[in-house]
Amino acid sequence: MPAVSVGSIVRCRNREWIVLPSANEDLYLLRPLAGSDQEICGIHRGLADFGLDRVEPASFPLPSVKDIGDAVGVELLFNAARLTLRDGAGPFRSLGRISVRPRPYQFVPLLMALRLDPVRMLIADDVGIGKTIEALLIARELLDRGEIDRVCVLCPPYLCDQWQRELWCHFRLQAVVVRSGTVSRLERDLPPGDHSIFGYYPHIVVSIDYAKSDHHRANFLQHCPKFVIVDEAHGAADHAGAGRTQQQRHELLRALAADPERHLLLLTATPHSGVEAGLLSLLGLIKADFGNLNLQQLSDRHRAELARHFVQRRRADVTHWLGEETPFPSRDAGEKTYSLSSKYHQLFDGVYRFSRELVRSGETLTGWRQRIRYWSALALLRCVMSSPTAAAAAIGKRLKTERADEGQDDTAYSPYIYEATDEDTIDTPPAHILEEGEEELTDAERRRLREFQRLAATISGADDDTKIVECTKLVRDLLRQGFHPIIWCRYIATSDYVRDQLHTRLSQEFPNLRVLSITGALSEDERSALIEELDPAKFPRRVLVATDCLSEGINLQELFTAVVHYDLPWNPNRLEQREGRVDRFGQRARVVKTVLFYGRDNPVDGAVLDVLLRKARDIYRALGVRVPVPVDSETIVEAVLKKLFAAPSAQLNLFDLVEVQNLHQKWARAAEDDKASRTRFAQHAIKPDEVDRELRETDAVLADPATARRFLENAAQRLNLRLRPAADDTLVLSAFDRLPDLARAAAPNTEEWRVTFRTA
Repeated sequence: MPAVSVGSIVRCRNREWIVLPSANEDLYLLRPLAGSDQEICGIHRGLADFGLDRVEPASFPLPSVKDIGDAVGVELLFNAARLTLRDGAGPFRSLGRISVRPRPYQFVPLLMALRLDPVRMLIADDVGIGKTIEALLIARELLDRGEIDRVCVLCPPYLCDQWQRELWCHFRLQAVVVRSGTVSRLERDLPPGDHSIFGYYPHIVVSIDYAKSDHHRANFLQHCPKFVIVDEAHGAADHAGAGRTQQQRHELLRALAADPERHLLLLTATPHSGVEAGLLSLLGLIKADFGNLNLQQLSDRHRAELARHFVQRRRADVTHWLGEETPFPSRDAGEKTYSLSSKYHQLFDGVYRFSRELVRSGETLTGWRQRIRYWSALALLRCVMSSPTAAAAAIGKRLKTERADEGQDDTAYSPYIYEATDEDTIDTPPAHILEEGEEELTDAERRRLREFQRLAATISGADDDTKIVECTKLVRDLLRQGFHPIIWCRYIATSDYVRDQLHTRLSQEFPNLRVLSITGALSEDERSALIEELDPAKFPRRVLVATDCLSEGINLQELFTAVVHYDLPWNPNRLEQREGRVDRFGQRARVVKTVLFYGRDNPVDGAVLDVLLRKARDIYRALGVRVPVPVDSETIVEAVLKKLFAAPSAQLNLFDLVEVQNLHQKWARAAEDDKASRTRFAQHAIKPDEVDRELRETDAVLADPATARRFLENAAQRLNLRLRPAADDTLVLSAFDRLPDLARAAAPNTEEWRVTFRTA
């Protein structure tokens, strides 16, 4: 029997089939020429050779005069044939199975991966370039070549749902999310017998913190797919300053990497944060020898070998590439101040003095009693800075009556004050801290707390809250300029309060204004549903108020074009996470606006700005990329706050603090190291001509997006479907009830179907 190759058309069982890639060399994998993926079947080569289920090249009779049609019909037939062959033809087999057209520069990691076995790579492109597309393109290609059969994505829990959506919407891979909240349902769906959720489901998106736990680690390692993508890989770097959680994540990855056949893609926009040992620990997962390199003195051999596995590009490296321009927005960063009203000033000054007294009086105590006074001071101050509503809620809430456990360490309090970089954000007001701290207060101190609560309640919603008054003016100006802003807040109470106030104060001027508040009080599904409700045609003016629960996980660039930091983050890494929700590829606006909003007469805001946030922006302006804080930002903020509490701010020069000087020196070195790294590993070795040649060959076989669009327009006309252009550069297809019965069964189960032919 003549040999058949992948992509060829064969005849078997009295019908024509397309030959697909097969992971089993003894098995032909066939899909009907006029059928769907649900009809794919396998034919054993041995049976075919014996004449049972014979597989042979297909032949078709030449057309006759009676078959002559019009030009549109000929083009429809020709393009239908090309598009039908997409699964098996062309140099990239995956392109026929995905619903997105990658940018040319996004093929570079794929070309690198196809030269490696196993595929071990660190993809460290800048925020918003498209690392997700790049990684899943590699996964899809290896799947369609039959080199792998399952995919696992390991990521922080708050990114699981986004990865699941990306896998299905763009790459047609149906994955299940494995984390604490989904396991019970997944286990109920297992068939009878001894099955693991990590091994039963073909494609899985797993919370790295669930997989690393002592209860699940061994089960995960035993059943994990051979192809693993690790997102936010810097959160699993190992170095002297890494916490226990980070170390456990690294131990999990090291166990995965110990399998020599494991494919491993590490994704991070911040591989180098000034801690070289952390970067080396990630590189050591790619190849053990890389963990011992001296990155400052790489030999040509080591640099060339590392460049086979490591790609790191800035936006400037890919904006103009292969004759195609990728329209990243420019960022207009500014600052806006407000002054406290006399009543709000009275509240803030009273709380600030009270906080200083708590910290200073705690110096005469030891252990937990000293620390709870410190944390109570921070909790009270952070809430009052956020909003009078957050302050009143935190002071007034009563959670329990029993005495606090004096053995608790700072981890029970820190997440409610500071913002972690790699952990899920806790945005509930720190009422439990104030309650526990109140047990150690005198009666006079408790009365002062009650007075603060009453004063905050009178300010809330009134014009005495000059922070919300000035924010309203700022949002009004942004809306008038055509921007759609996101207002970032620290606490749930503040976010809901700002939403209500903006709606009340702006709805008369902007009748169709939609103002949403999305916080940790909502589930992932509820957050997604609220975002999906924001139809731009229905709400031409829209404002989103949110806490940091949304600063990772849902891309917002198609709906919003500005960012206002209503509460300044005390972790500068959060600055980029917030702004990166809108400043990324796919943003239609040419300019996105970002605003640091702070109190002119607030010494804490001033300290955080001077020591952390402005420094972060200076580095961004110089390099064009964000460089994470090279030390624990909590340590720096704590040193600054202790200095503020110890003396009047007017007598301070915070830049004289040893901690601040050391931070800025390390940050400057980290910036230089990052710049050098991006220069070395921007992958200039992969020439645009090489990518261009592959793409031209692919388009010649599979058809380009323009051809696919023409096919849809012609088919809609022939089938009497409605097709209209929408404002967001998509086409809207409708009237599916007019389709023939066979075609109607395969049509989307919806009244309208939006289609786009834009690139990724």
